[in-house]
Amino acid sequence: MKKIKKVLLILAGLLLLLVIAIAIFINSLKPDYSGKKTLDGLQSEVNVYFDTYGIPHIYAENEVDALKALGYVHAQDRLWQMELLRRVAKGRIAEVFGKDFIKTDKFFLSMGIDDQSAQTVANLDKNSETAIMAQAYLDGINDFIKNGPTPIEFYLTGIDKEPFSIEDVYNAVGYMAFSFAMAHKTDPLLTSMRDKLGDEYMKDLAIDSDTSTVWIKNYHGIKTDSLGTDITASVTEALENLPVPLFEGSNSWVVSPEKTKNGKVIFANDPHIGFAQPSVWYEAHVVTPTYEKYGYHLAGVPFPLLGHDRNLAYGLTMFENDDIDFYYEEANPADSTQYKTVEGWKPFEYITKTIKVKDGEDVSFTFKKTQHGPIMNDIADQISGERPIGMSWIYTKPKNEVLDALYGLSHATNLEEFQSALPKIHAPGLNVMYGDAKGNVGWWATAKLYQMADSVSTKFILDGTSGKDEPIRYLDFSENPSAVNPPWHYVYSANNQPDSIAGMLYPGYYLPENRAKRIVQLLDAKDDWDKESFSEMILDVTSPVNTDLVTELIKLFDVSHLSTEQLVLVDSLKNWNGEYTLNSTSPTLFHRCEYFMVKNTMEDELGTEMFNEFLGTHLFKRQIAWGAKMESGKWWDNVNTKDVVETRKDIVMKSFADAWQSLVKDLGPDPSQWTWDKVHTLEHQHPFGKVESLRKYFNVGPFPVEGTREVINNLSFPYDSTGYYKVSSGPSTRRIVDFSDVENSISILPTGQSGNPFSKHYKDQAEMYVQGKFRKMMMNKQEIQETAESVLTFTKK
Repeated sequence: MKKIKKVLLILAGLLLLLVIAIAIFINSLKPDYSGKKTLDGLQSEVNVYFDTYGIPHIYAENEVDALKALGYVHAQDRLWQMELLRRVAKGRIAEVFGKDFIKTDKFFLSMGIDDQSAQTVANLDKNSETAIMAQAYLDGINDFIKNGPTPIEFYLTGIDKEPFSIEDVYNAVGYMAFSFAMAHKTDPLLTSMRDKLGDEYMKDLAIDSDTSTVWIKNYHGIKTDSLGTDITASVTEALENLPVPLFEGSNSWVVSPEKTKNGKVIFANDPHIGFAQPSVWYEAHVVTPTYEKYGYHLAGVPFPLLGHDRNLAYGLTMFENDDIDFYYEEANPADSTQYKTVEGWKPFEYITKTIKVKDGEDVSFTFKKTQHGPIMNDIADQISGERPIGMSWIYTKPKNEVLDALYGLSHATNLEEFQSALPKIHAPGLNVMYGDAKGNVGWWATAKLYQMADSVSTKFILDGTSGKDEPIRYLDFSENPSAVNPPWHYVYSANNQPDSIAGMLYPGYYLPENRAKRIVQLLDAKDDWDKESFSEMILDVTSPVNTDLVTELIKLFDVSHLSTEQLVLVDSLKNWNGEYTLNSTSPTLFHRCEYFMVKNTMEDELGTEMFNEFLGTHLFKRQIAWGAKMESGKWWDNVNTKDVVETRKDIVMKSFADAWQSLVKDLGPDPSQWTWDKVHTLEHQHPFGKVESLRKYFNVGPFPVEGTREVINNLSFPYDSTGYYKVSSGPSTRRIVDFSDVENSISILPTGQSGNPFSKHYKDQAEMYVQGKFRKMMMNKQEIQETAESVLTFTKK
């Protein structure tokens, strides 16, 4: 008995030691927010004050030292995110996650981002301010890689930490330039739809923005080929499980002093990006004797894409311009290594790449390039034997000066300096928003735009052999859409169609008017805006477009076919004010009906696969209101019902019946229980959260959330047959800068500042975010020092 007790005591002791060892190991993986560290090459001491939410306020004697410290603290909170983001363009995701990502790597290697980054760096002036500051930031990251703890994700995947280079910075920016990817999903699909159905069906699609909807006004100071579906399916598959978020859309509005209570500019911005854990932005406040900026940084990028100081504020939304064109190429029947051009036959360029695969053999593949770009068939295995389609992407064409642009934006001290940096942004297309302490407001659409012949629609696959479908010219930046200090005293962007430029409407994948209409409606109605009313507006969940649609369609209801319960809910829907609150049932019924209406209208013609691909486009979002208001047209008839020609009224009634039946099945027979909180939820997913046993340790949420697609508080979701709306994208931050009280400007992140699951700042803002709360973006040094939770000091070695 004594021996058993002794053995048990030894085992208990060993278990205790194991627990202690695990605790010590886990504790060693946490970021260091206090104490002293040395950094190679520092000229002077740098003090980093971490506030209550883990945001670093970096005080240095010079900017190079500040950027080194920024690189270090950014890496200790976000190295895993940096690692994934730089791997996308280089085709190195399968190296981390295995064979399921071979197609993703293949796709991005074929896009040419990495090759273009290498070319840009080869021609980079290493003595420019941009390069010097970027290298200082990278030195800080690499110091952490060398001397700091290894994040848990590296242990779990078995990958090694590797130093960062300036190519990685350009690759991260290149991924951002690509990531909204609507041309890939839309142009080949539209071509297939036209080939399958004919022009009569196409004229009833919202391919171009409706002229009766709200557009952004300029102000310049003067009053049957299956290839399409195969490519779309291939792109969708490649992007489906990408472990980094896609950039989606965004809101921003800036109000002039004439429309504010305190007579100063107020600025708001909430970029819409795919939700993930960690969230996209890393906040940092950098101060030197000659420079200050409170900025939002993309992982691995030294200069903030969003930022403000006491003089000015700037932010971004996606322009949604069309910067990708697809071309049918023609191979030489006598020599398959050549393709047809206006000048005669030219040889394909052949490029071979190798993908490393975790727990598998390396995969090598070769793709062809023409004068337009890569041949997409070589990327999509299922269409390798078909007619070649080349892809032309503006990002890989002109000289890449995007990093210089970001440096210029973040270092501008006034409107003129800020504006001078904008022409350097050739891609991605961005709406850049601006406001300053002097009372100026501005909006510029930045991108290298080009003009096509009037007869050419870039929404379809073009002819690559004749020369007739090529760009005629590049537009000068002065011809881009913009408005500076317009007489209506505000600027805004909600990814909607901008008014005509250079005598034409610029083609794009613009989102419907819903958010723009609400923003204009609210801004026009009020001339005494302040920070509090801005914070209410940025959380607005009302859709005037959806209520207009209900009013239009409910007239078609045959009430004699409705039960008493249905009549009650229809009456409630008729009186709905368009708000998406958690306890409301009208949003749930509306979205079920909306889905079934589109499905019953279009799936019979398109087929299930093409219909599901259509649901993933911005065109679908524009089609909802446009299509439902069409009184007649070929889409309404169900081609599968012989001897019957369905009308809009038939489809409306069938869709309501289908929606009701599905709600009873999913949520029970009591309509009062069909509340929005049961179907509209947000979970921030870490790549490891897809493994069920790890989900609770890495994911954040789920939370029921207010809002919906295309309201100002744009908590969006993909449509599918499940009838549940799992939010996939939304405000990546909500920022409000009030120049009457700039030190008390406010913001919020979706989860937390840190991407380290052992940090207390991994998810400390998540509940605040879903509750619509804010916190200060602190800029007052005395307040920062007095309230700092900790101080980390860097000294030279």
